[in-house]
Amino acid sequence: MGQKVNPVGYRTGIFRDWKSRWYAPKGEYGSLLLEDKKIRDFIKKHPTKNYKAAGIDRIEIERTRDEVKVYLFVARPGLIIGKKGQEVEVLQEELQNLIGRRVNMKIEEISRPELYAQLVAEKISEQISKRASFRRTMKRAIEESMDAGAKGIKIQMSGRLGGAEMSRCEKAVAGSIPLSTLRAKIDYGFTEAKTAQGHIGIQVWVNQGMYDGEVSDGVDAQAGQAPKAPKRSYKR
Repeated sequence: MGQKVNPVGYRTGIFRDWKSRWYAPKGEYGSLLLEDKKIRDFIKKHPTKNYKAAGIDRIEIERTRDEVKVYLFVARPGLIIGKKGQEVEVLQEELQNLIGRRVNMKIEEISRPELYAQLVAEKISEQISKRASFRRTMKRAIEESMDAGAKGIKIQMSGRLGGAEMSRCEKAVAGSIPLSTLRAKIDYGFTEAKTAQGHIGIQVWVNQGMYDGEVSDGVDAQAGQAPKAPKRSYKR
């Protein structure tokens, strides 16, 4: 059985930045970490408004002495901004009341959501919950991502697929997914689809290309590979 590593965590600190960027002394670290989780959960699972429909890829948090900066990377920013920015101001006030600190929100638009694994996984989950065929859904998602410019995509679903009595795992791959190459820009997403038969886990890996122009401590993965030994020919 292989030892799996999350591609985002594998590259964090080398080519990717942290999603929470702040420093705290040992005594305050735990409470601030829980505060970050509260902020993310409140936005994604809002009690009255469906902000998740805006297509939230990730939420990044920065802290200064005076305020908490919250960056939202979304596919449809209009659903969160609202008319004349009224919705953002309401959400900002709600977050300030939740954590008791000044919050500054910034929303950034994602131009091609088909290249972001979390958004692809959530789109598949939405269709599976509506009883769509899982094979057709996987095939369509792969085609859309490859047409958008992805170098490769891998989708894995596990659970009682198609209402089967026994749970199983189905996988679909297109292009290349070099998970061990650090320079490869691999995005990873996971979500669960709630069906009448139970939950179905959906994992998505998207190869967005290579990290170019970045300074790193390691050499190019392809240049650092050892030369392959010539194949032996066996005679009978």
